Amino acid sequence: MSPARSAGLQARPPDFSVPEFRASLGMFATGVTIVTARTDSGALLGLTANSFNSVSLSPPLVLWSLSRLAGSLAAFSNGRHYAINVLAADQQMLAERFAARDTDRWAGVGFTEGVNGAPVLDGAAASFECFNRSQYAEGDHVIFVGEVERCTHRSGASPLLFHGGRFYTEHPL
Repeated sequence: MSPARSAGLQARPPDFSVPEFRASLGMFATGVTIVTARTDSGALLGLTANSFNSVSLSPPLVLWSLSRLAGSLAAFSNGRHYAINVLAADQQMLAERFAARDTDRWAGVGFTEGVNGAPVLDGAAASFECFNRSQYAEGDHVIFVGEVERCTHRSGASPLLFHGGRFYTEHPL
């Protein structure tokens, strides 16, 4: 629906609690990514995200979202490039590390410099190097739309999955 058609329309108030909403969202199995970038000063940024999705094949667009409360929001908002690294099944510990607070996320992590400087993680199942095309503030998150400038994938790699608040290295039955 176009913004013009939805202008003036409002949704009914939710008839569920935040925990009920979170539990329902948890029923959607997702892949797990680590979004990486460099600040203007060259510092490494990275965080675990499962809010990743394809948007368009032509032009090649993907999206992900970040909490408005995230300490890295300003750096990602102001940066021109980032990489989305789709984690392989054997990278669960990496996902947990990049989701944790107050830890050196980058200690001992192998990566290569992407085409525009964003770190591309070694061993990832796939990577998407993106130009920070647009951003949309919605609710308590900012949605980032990236124009993919380069992508790679590792043939035969199994993805790390997240479902119901747990990681899986095989599809949950």
